[in-house]
Amino acid sequence: MDKNIFLVGLNHRSAGVDVREKFALTSVADFEKSLLAACPLREVMALSTCNRVEILVVADSTRCQGMDVTEAVLAHWAGTCQGPLDVLREHTYKHQSMDAVTHLFCVAASLDSMIMGEPQILGQLKNSYRKAVETGTARVVINRLLHKSFSVAKRVRTETAIASSAVSISYAAVELAKKIFGELGGKTAMLVGAGEMAELAATHLLASGIEKLYICNRTYARAQELAKTMHGEAVFFEDMVERLTGVDIVISSTGSPTAIIRAKDIREVLKKRRNRAMFFIDIAVPRDIDPDVNSLDNVYLYDIDDLKEVVEENMSARKGEAVKARAIVDLETEAFATWMKSLALQPTITGLLGRAEDVAARELAKTLKRLGPVDDETRQALEVLVNSVSRKLLHEPICFLKRRTREEGSADRFIDVTRRIFNLDSDPVNPDAHLDRRTSDDDEPLDCECCRDDESDREPGRDETKH
Repeated sequence: MDKNIFLVGLNHRSAGVDVREKFALTSVADFEKSLLAACPLREVMALSTCNRVEILVVADSTRCQGMDVTEAVLAHWAGTCQGPLDVLREHTYKHQSMDAVTHLFCVAASLDSMIMGEPQILGQLKNSYRKAVETGTARVVINRLLHKSFSVAKRVRTETAIASSAVSISYAAVELAKKIFGELGGKTAMLVGAGEMAELAATHLLASGIEKLYICNRTYARAQELAKTMHGEAVFFEDMVERLTGVDIVISSTGSPTAIIRAKDIREVLKKRRNRAMFFIDIAVPRDIDPDVNSLDNVYLYDIDDLKEVVEENMSARKGEAVKARAIVDLETEAFATWMKSLALQPTITGLLGRAEDVAARELAKTLKRLGPVDDETRQALEVLVNSVSRKLLHEPICFLKRRTREEGSADRFIDVTRRIFNLDSDPVNPDAHLDRRTSDDDEPLDCECCRDDESDREPGRDETKH
C-alpha cells in the first residue's frame, strides 16, 4: 500500500508573530490524537515552537473526508486553535512526498531557521518526535524519517562549518567568551539587564556549561523572574560591583543613558580577584561600560560594534557552508526516496517467504508421514533443510526485485508479475490450469510435472490416466 507524506506549516517567513501565536499548539499530543481520530491518517507528528508550527502526516491516499489531505489537516488545525481557516491557509506552506522530506531535513539541519546553523531547533524536533512516539502517532515512516533527519543534521554539523561561527549578537558574545576562557565549565557569569538580549545570552551561556549565573537589574522583580527561568540568582542593582569580585564574564544590556560600570570600580574588583582575567561584553546602546575598562590588565572588553563585525563575517561564511549542507540534504533525500520505494516490495517479499515456508511445511509433513517415527534431531535437520532450500531458491528473485527498485526507481511491473506467478493474492485458479495442453497419442491431456506426485504418495487403485 502506498504511503504518502504531507507537511503543512507556518514559520517566521510566512507569518508574523501575531499569526504564529494564534495558531500555536498548546497541547501537541492532544492535537496529534484528535487529528488521527478525525482523519483516516496512518501517522501524525506536530512541531510547535515560537518560530514555527509544522504538522507532518502519512496517509494511504491523497484524499481525506472528501478533500485533499492538506486541506483536511488545515481545517482541523484551524478548528483546534479556534482561528479563521482562510487566515491560516494564507500563511501556510505545503509540501508533499520527497519535497516534504527535503524540507524536514533542512529544518533539522537548521538551514530553514531564522538564525542559520543555530542548534536549538534540533533539540525541539527531537522532543516533538519523542512525544509523538509516546502518544503512539509516530510509526514506521515517521520513525525512519525522523531518525534520518537527526543523522542528516549530524552530517551537516560534522562535514560543514555551518554551526561553527556566531551569527547573533548574544551568541557571538558567548562564543567570544569561549575564545578567552576555553571551556566555560566552572566559570561564573553576570547579566546586567534582563531584556530579550540578556535572556538569549543566558540561554547560550547555560548551553555552554556555565557553572553560576547572576541576573542583575534595576527592577529586582524582573531579575528574580529571569533568574527563576534560567536557574540563576537575582542580584540587587546596588550590589552589582561588590558581586563582580566572583564573576568571570559580564554581559551588559541595559537602557541606561550613561555608563554603569566604570574603570575605577573594576580596578578595585581586579585587586580583590588577584588580577584573574575578566571578560566584558557591552551590547547596550548607549554603552553600559566605560571604554577605559579595556585599558586595565587582564580585562577583555567588546562592544556591540565588535560583535556586529564578527556576526557579518560569520553570516557570509555560513551562507557558503549552506551550499555544502544542501548538497548533503539532497543526497540523503534520494536515499530516503529509495527506502520509501522499497516499502512497496515488502508485502511481496513477505508473501514469497510465507508461501515458501507453507509449502516446505506441507511437504515436510508428507515426508515425515512416509518415513514413520524419527528422532527430534532428524526432524530438526529436515526442517532446516527444507527451509534452507526454499529460501535459497527465492534469494535471486528477491534480489532481482530489489535491484530493479534501485536502478529503475520502481519495480511495480515486476512485482505484479511475481505476485501472479506465485499467486500471492490467492486468485481463483481454473482446475484445468495445471494440465499440460500437449496431448498423448489418445488425445488425453497430460499432467504437468509440478502436479505429478511421487509414486509412493499415490493412493492405491488410483487411475493414473485421470488428473
